[in-house]
Amino acid sequence: QVQLVESGGGSVQSGGSLSLSCATSGYISRRYCVAWFRQAPGKEREGVALLNTDGTTVYPDSVKGRFTISQDNAKNTLYLQMNSLKPEDTAMYYCAARGPTQYCSGLTPSIFLYWGQGTQVTVSS
Repeated sequence: QVQLVESGGGSVQSGGSLSLSCATSGYISRRYCVAWFRQAPGKEREGVALLNTDGTTVYPDSVKGRFTISQDNAKNTLYLQMNSLKPEDTAMYYCAARGPTQYCSGLTPSIFLYWGQGTQVTVSS
């Protein structure tokens, strides 16, 4: 089974940058739909980046132009580069994967099979 472990979270000032990593136990390639989600206390889990099986990416307007999802297939690692961070970006961040060859219809948590434990990102006000 695929196992995901996030790292790279921390505290940063508004306008700063962080890079999150998601190490996987199995082979994660372009044939997997992978994504990053975040959840703040009292808020719904929100998708912030998606890399689909066809190589296309999806970002919500809230992070578009600031966040970039990528993966290193040789290292079985997924990344989320976050720039120009804002206080509203403060949340627990989770990586997720759907399944081999399964195309993702969107950033909907219910369609993802595999989840990491999360890493905290805090952006100072």
